[in-house]
Amino acid sequence: MKNQKQTIRKIVGFLNNSNEGGGFWLPNIQRPFVWSEEQICRLFDSILREYPISTLLIWKTTSSIRRRKFIDNWADSLRLSDYYVPENYDRKNLVLDGQQRLQSLFIGLCGSFNEKELHIDILSGEIALPEDIKYQFKFLNKTEANFPWILFKDLIFTERRKREVYDLLKSKAGRSLTLEEEDKLNDHLDLIDRTFKMEEAIVYQELDSIDNPSLYTEEDVVEVFIRTNSGGTKLGKSDLLFSLLSSTWEVADKKMEDLLDDLNRHGFAFDRDFVLKTCLVLLDQGARYEVSKFRKQGVRECIESKWENISDAIRDVVDFIRSKTYIQCDKALPSYLALIPLIYVRYHFIDAWKKANDINNYLLRTLLVGAFSGKPDNLIDALVNKFKEIGGFSLEDAYSVMRSQGRSLELTEDRFLQMGYGSQTIHLLFNLWYPTFTHVPVYNNNLPQIDHIFPISKLMQIKVVNQTTGRQVMKYPKDIQNQLANCMLLTREENGNGGKSDSMPEDWFTAKSIEYLDLHLIPKEPALWKMDCYTDFIEARKELIKDRFKFLLI
Repeated sequence: MKNQKQTIRKIVGFLNNSNEGGGFWLPNIQRPFVWSEEQICRLFDSILREYPISTLLIWKTTSSIRRRKFIDNWADSLRLSDYYVPENYDRKNLVLDGQQRLQSLFIGLCGSFNEKELHIDILSGEIALPEDIKYQFKFLNKTEANFPWILFKDLIFTERRKREVYDLLKSKAGRSLTLEEEDKLNDHLDLIDRTFKMEEAIVYQELDSIDNPSLYTEEDVVEVFIRTNSGGTKLGKSDLLFSLLSSTWEVADKKMEDLLDDLNRHGFAFDRDFVLKTCLVLLDQGARYEVSKFRKQGVRECIESKWENISDAIRDVVDFIRSKTYIQCDKALPSYLALIPLIYVRYHFIDAWKKANDINNYLLRTLLVGAFSGKPDNLIDALVNKFKEIGGFSLEDAYSVMRSQGRSLELTEDRFLQMGYGSQTIHLLFNLWYPTFTHVPVYNNNLPQIDHIFPISKLMQIKVVNQTTGRQVMKYPKDIQNQLANCMLLTREENGNGGKSDSMPEDWFTAKSIEYLDLHLIPKEPALWKMDCYTDFIEARKELIKDRFKFLLI
């Protein structure tokens, strides 16, 4: 492998530019760009602080590899499949390691991030700890960009002499700069020129399959990509496995995007990880993630050839849970993995799936008790083996398998009442409790909100003396404040401006109807709605909740 060096301004000019030695592109085995605005800004700060940039890895090739462009104007809603370029046998350079850094540079120097462009506070640069920000960068629109915020790309690609730039920036200040500010402005222009235009700050290694075509085959390059990325946190295992799949199936990313768009359009958050694990299970390869499974003869080819059946099975099960269960949104599905055994039944035993009973009970209980928490691969495999053995779904057999795997299905009163504010299961419970609420509104700001009946701000003010230390402490600790019996679900209108907010229950419930109190399981004795009766209110409401959901308790 040969090491090459370039300035940042020069390397950015290589991106998507076939006239520069074939240009730099992204192979389809690369995952999407995932850096945030903050990470991009930190990269630019690091460059101005002259911290080294890790070495990039580039593959020079003439192979007809499916590849896509770097994206200049990034938007969260864009689709990678729109950025692929026609395949050819021309010379090209594919980025195997360093995508996030190069993409960040391209966005900052040539494009935008969600319609905002990168600006620098040209007067920043105060001494800072290594982990802190020294040079301030922000993505701003034109109306927000007032001096000292300067559009950074204008400083990099200007053809003006430095003195002209200096005078132009001084004129933008709208005031006289102090001598210290003038010195800082001059120093920063020198620093920007040096770090982005003059110093060869970018180092990259070349895997050369043009001059040495027998040295690196496509399989070798995929292996190098996986080894390079699996050593750090840049890629998750699903990304590495998907790179193997997409290396032989050129439309894998588009097929995956289409499926995830369909699954998530109604408020869920299915991801590539879930789909790949489901593929392995449906093909009887087991739930455990192992790269060797995707290298096994025929596995990738089988996923490709059976993709339509696989994706249809996943879609059908998701449609079922939306229309036939109380699970209406992502937050009400604490473990997506509970769906995989069901998808297996739908995929292999479609007639049995159509006749299956008690699937709602299976999902409700297993999700409320957290049966699929921790590392559930063995549980998934055991359930799949049982369903394969009996040729369909059986609630009794499913519960038997779970218990044999050491998974408790008992939902005691104490365990149930601990599903308070912030717990993984409270949204599922509230989907069951409030079936008429719109849990997945089109406008995200209309989401229902979990509210504390007795406001946290008021409970925190009540103090008692600790008999051991003599200090004042909160009478009601966090777990007492956040318990289920102090939580209710409100519509956005009810909890917005002019709504309940921090209102005490004695104020909020006074004008409410009997039907409203019944819906929220509120004790009807107004005396219990006062702060000094908080404990009595909680105990009374616990009884109402237990009575309402006694069918779940074991």
